[in-house]
Amino acid sequence: MITNLRCIECGEYYHINRTDYRCDKCKSPLEVNHQDVEWEVYSTKGVWRYKEMIHPTLPEEFIVTLGEGATTIYENDKLSAYSGVNNLHLKHEGRNPTGSFKDRGMTVAVSEAKRLGLNHAICASTGNTSSSAAAYTSFAGIGMTVVIPSGRITKSKLAQAVAYGANIETFDGNFDGAMRKVIDSVGAYDKPYPLNSINPWRVEGQKTIIFELIEELITVDYIAVPAGNLGNTSAFGKAIKEMKDWGVLYDIPRIIAVQAEGASPFYRYMSEGGSDPLVPEDDPQTMASAIRIGNPVNWRKAKKSLEYTNGIAVSVSDEEIYDSKRMIDLSGIGCEPASAASVAGVKKLRNQGVIDRNDVVACVLTGHILKDTDIILQKMEENAARETAPA
Repeated sequence: MITNLRCIECGEYYHINRTDYRCDKCKSPLEVNHQDVEWEVYSTKGVWRYKEMIHPTLPEEFIVTLGEGATTIYENDKLSAYSGVNNLHLKHEGRNPTGSFKDRGMTVAVSEAKRLGLNHAICASTGNTSSSAAAYTSFAGIGMTVVIPSGRITKSKLAQAVAYGANIETFDGNFDGAMRKVIDSVGAYDKPYPLNSINPWRVEGQKTIIFELIEELITVDYIAVPAGNLGNTSAFGKAIKEMKDWGVLYDIPRIIAVQAEGASPFYRYMSEGGSDPLVPEDDPQTMASAIRIGNPVNWRKAKKSLEYTNGIAVSVSDEEIYDSKRMIDLSGIGCEPASAASVAGVKKLRNQGVIDRNDVVACVLTGHILKDTDIILQKMEENAARETAPA
């Protein structure tokens, strides 16, 4: 078997040891390319059950794991009635070690950093990436710098990064500006190792969400996921294509990429026909901080994912996101605001008649309820104020 890196646009190949994940020729993102790999799973649970399909050439001694993956899939009558979909399944990535789906990609990316012998990593983050990167690099003995947009991260997420020992740098701007700073600082071997989803090894780990879903549910018509930097949308399409090529998947599920209305450059791009290039949003706004991104680095990969799966990009309002979150919370499952975008998107498409009541639909909940408690307490205070206001 052979594993290398390949440009998603011009097809140029690069050695696996490369740490600049942009093509020298066209500056497009690189992806991990596996050749002569077959579907083979281990008896263990979690991300590394699928080692042969995500990093087959990685020596076992370099694996950095905190026990991520094998997350719960929930069904709930209240949420089925709310969404209008009888066969609704919620895969809760908030059940990962640091409370979000990021752990799946981070275990693979940090393992690769360890294989390369690197001693310092960097990421831009609105919260979940920083929490996960700080935990995994700390566990691996690798230094970590987190670039955080000033005032645009919840205290709970920032506290995680601080507790795990990351060096925190604040950036006077939004996530996209912080991301540009990270991209400009990486590339050479002696520079910090990037742990944002521009790193294609992150995508390899996040593919395992789909591997688990298909193994457990067998048949899925739609898979809905919140869409910010579009790493999951990219990973899901890659996983589905590979499973189809390996002969373990017959019917291709359609990916639903759900963005918040105030931060929906990919939705607008796809709605307008997907002609190059994507036009960024300078000042994205949404209460769902995890998807408050105006210039997603993975839009090219995400476009390919939707094209391959005949997928759908949809946007939902903050009100729709919060309403869905409240229903998920009241069901006893709970999630952070951005996670609820997946259910909000499914409900909207069901109301529009795109999704049938009897379709099998999986919604990915990307983060734990404790990732952002501020919005819960804020809404409680607003409700209390309305109840006590004079008529």
